Amino acid sequence: MEGDSVTLNTGVTEIYEDDDIMWKFGDEKSLIAQISRDTGVSPTSDVPDERFRDRLKLDHQTGSLTITNITTEHTGVYEVKIIGAKLVPKIFRVSVYATLPVPNITRDCSSSSSSNCSLVCSVLNVSNVTLSWYKGISVLSSISVCDLSISLSLPLEVEYQDKNTYSCVLNNPISNQTTHLDINTHCHTCAVTATKAIPEPPKLNTLTTALAICRVLVPLETPLFIPDPPLGFLLHQSLSGLSLRLLPGLPPGFVTL
Repeated sequence: MEGDSVTLNTGVTEIYEDDDIMWKFGDEKSLIAQISRDTGVSPTSDVPDERFRDRLKLDHQTGSLTITNITTEHTGVYEVKIIGAKLVPKIFRVSVYATLPVPNITRDCSSSSSSNCSLVCSVLNVSNVTLSWYKGISVLSSISVCDLSISLSLPLEVEYQDKNTYSCVLNNPISNQTTHLDINTHCHTCAVTATKAIPEPPKLNTLTTALAICRVLVPLETPLFIPDPPLGFLLHQSLSGLSLRLLPGLPPGFVTL
């Protein structure tokens, strides 16, 4: 998680005077740390890649590398070569997750009625997460984002007299944040007009990449409006096992499972 320290171990207990050690990062394999028989230990405070300046610690005995105060910018592939020890280069794949925000539950007064309360759970600027509505311990619906930092929102409609417990959960592989629904608090009175317009279906965030949204799980007969469907957008129906794939060239519109 962001702010932690991580150590990448070379797997050796001691390096020798005639060994050269090189640590490289990313697809471009930029040199970030080095122990050389000719120049000694490279200063970690003067790394060409600014993302690593003043964050690296190199163990002089084992050649292991520690990254301190790590951020999501340090996610990627690391490679260490020990020249002289006749060892195969060692590869590390590091994933760093940001601290999760607490999901925010608000009432959608424009879609609420005299018998039902319409709610929206939302989070801002998240990546590599899943946002879900739970009824007790059962998942009602969820939406996931893979890589890009975008905002997510997920609708829910409940009856005012509903006695079930509901919660909105944001999670990634290592942590989660939960906001519990209090119907008495969140479903406060809204001004109701004499003529109620037909509510618009929930809209998903407009995406700039095909990799942004991983999956969306929705209940049966829930209309979704998908503006500019990206390549490979896959809509799953968790209860029925049905799936629908929207391919390039399809116009925006409503989809009902």
